[in-house]
Amino acid sequence: MAEHPRHVVAVTGFVEDADGHVLLVRVATRGWEMPGGQVELGEDPADALVREIEEETGIGVELERLRGVYSKLSEPEMLLLLFSCRYLGGEPRPCTETPEVGWFAPDEARRLVAAPPSARRLQDALEPPAGGIPFRTYRLRPYEEVSSRLV
Repeated sequence: MAEHPRHVVAVTGFVEDADGHVLLVRVATRGWEMPGGQVELGEDPADALVREIEEETGIGVELERLRGVYSKLSEPEMLLLLFSCRYLGGEPRPCTETPEVGWFAPDEARRLVAAPPSARRLQDALEPPAGGIPFRTYRLRPYEEVSSRLV
C-alpha cells in the first residue's frame, strides 16, 4: 500500500491599517514576514489565521479574501494560503516566536522582507496580478520558482 502524502498546511495574512501600513513580524529563523503559521489538525484555515495573527501580534483581524496559493516542494513540503485581512483593532506586541512586530509603510515593508518566498507573497499582496489569484510553486535552498499561473 502506498503511503499517503504528508505536507504542512499554513496560512499568512496581509493586514493594512487605515494609513496603508503593513503588519509585519520578525521571526528569529526567517526574518521579517507577514504574520501567520500552521493550520492545526482539524482546524479551519480561516480560524487558524485569525488565531495565529492574534498570538503573534496582539492584533484582531477578520479575513476578507484569498490573495494567493503557494506550494513549497522542498522539505517540509507545504501548501500556504495568503489572505487579505481587515484590521479590527489592537496594538502590535511581540511574543517569544516574534520578538519584533510593527506597522510599516509599503516601501519599508518591501525592504525588510528579504527571504524570496516571503518577498514574493508580499509583492503579490501589494500589487495583485490582474485576472486571477497567483498560484506559485517553488523550492528552497536555493530559491527557485518552478511554476506560476493565475487561477
